[in-house]
Amino acid sequence: MSEYVDHNCGLVVAHTLHDAYSMIQDLQHRGRDAAGIAAIGDGRIDVLKWAGSVRSFDLKDLHKLFPGSQYHTFMAHVRYATRGKKDQMLQDAHPHTIGGTIEDHGSHLFVHDCDIAGVHNGQVEEEYFSGIDAGSLRTGCDTEKLLHFYSKFGEASLLTTIPGAYTLAVADKRRPEVIVLRDRTGIKPGVLGIKDGKYLVTSEDIAFRKNGGELVSDLELGTAYYFDHSGNYRKMNFSSAQPKHCFFEFNYIGDVDSVLEGINVRRVRSMLGERTADEIKLNHIDLVSYVPRCPEVAAQSFAARKGIDFFPIFYKMRGERSFQGADRDERTQSINDNLHLLPRMKERLKGKKVVIIDDSIVRGTVLQRVRHLLYDEAKVREAHIVSYTPPIGIIPDDGIPRGCKFGVDMPPNDSFLARGRTLEQISTDAGIDVQYMSLDGMRDVFGRAGIPGDNLCTFCIGGKHPFSP
Repeated sequence: MSEYVDHNCGLVVAHTLHDAYSMIQDLQHRGRDAAGIAAIGDGRIDVLKWAGSVRSFDLKDLHKLFPGSQYHTFMAHVRYATRGKKDQMLQDAHPHTIGGTIEDHGSHLFVHDCDIAGVHNGQVEEEYFSGIDAGSLRTGCDTEKLLHFYSKFGEASLLTTIPGAYTLAVADKRRPEVIVLRDRTGIKPGVLGIKDGKYLVTSEDIAFRKNGGELVSDLELGTAYYFDHSGNYRKMNFSSAQPKHCFFEFNYIGDVDSVLEGINVRRVRSMLGERTADEIKLNHIDLVSYVPRCPEVAAQSFAARKGIDFFPIFYKMRGERSFQGADRDERTQSINDNLHLLPRMKERLKGKKVVIIDDSIVRGTVLQRVRHLLYDEAKVREAHIVSYTPPIGIIPDDGIPRGCKFGVDMPPNDSFLARGRTLEQISTDAGIDVQYMSLDGMRDVFGRAGIPGDNLCTFCIGGKHPFSP
């Protein structure tokens, strides 16, 4: 697997620069390392990419660079890089392009007058790009390879040949419409919305609702959508749906108030908390809390189910997700700098027995900080970390190392805390008691919420490869 293809992102297709900027900002939780915009006019595509968050580039100045009178459609993107080199951050950031003239300013770069530009959420395995000329590529990113595949073979061939994982938007000077493709498996989300009478696309509907738009529907699987200058669209289905939705979008990545695949993320997390409470047997616990911020809803429902007091005990200085750090050192630094006990919490926690709910445990980096805060600083009597996601990165009976190859920063060769360890060994290595919800329990929750277990991709936690029969 290329060191450049592992990423998870958010994308927007809109018809004003303001909407593209505002909506992609509301998807900042999906990536914080780089952002970018492609401006599409009649016979012209111009791209700007910059390092950091969306707000690192001021909207007022973006209007100077992309006057509304010259462009009719905008594609925007946020990305977190996982294995790409930091000195190539902007080159690897989206939008990716074919053709055009590059103007690099260090913290940001332009690509003027591109032939094709694209933004992508997901990850595509290398085997599907054998027909692409590597010498024509500027980067090693799968998104650029998708663009070259599209340019050579067309969107119909892309949707029928490459099963996933992608939601991909493409602007092509040869075509009068911006094209959005969602693969047959639907591993990565994509939604259609409407604002001011014009149709738009984002990764999550929360971006519509926060900006005066409305959700129309999820993008249909195996389907191409064509958006014209006036904001209307048409669609063509090229591949039958074989749904394998990513459970991690619900458990962690998605905004708590998003609706994915017609299902409310908040409701799923609440049900996960209840089911975890039913499965985890702990006695004489004084309080339940959570690792900010994603598991809050699950922790509340866990506490209510158990009849135990719930209250926050940690805070973060910044909303960044340590999971999205580019390497272990960056993730550890992010956690240590960012995660702290609330004021006067040491006195309140001393001698208590506590349960901390977490959304998932990947490498165990967060556990070290939580253990230190609870045992070394707060002097709790007993602490338990409970994850409502089953153990990630295990090697099940088929002998195939698990992880994610479809757009989340959990490649199968990663250093997973759970790999090769029993539950007792995990707790010993982490220095704190660790427990997990069962895979069957999680699948049951999703089934009751509206997604049958067979329609989930659970590869990273021991399930089948999503493209297998």
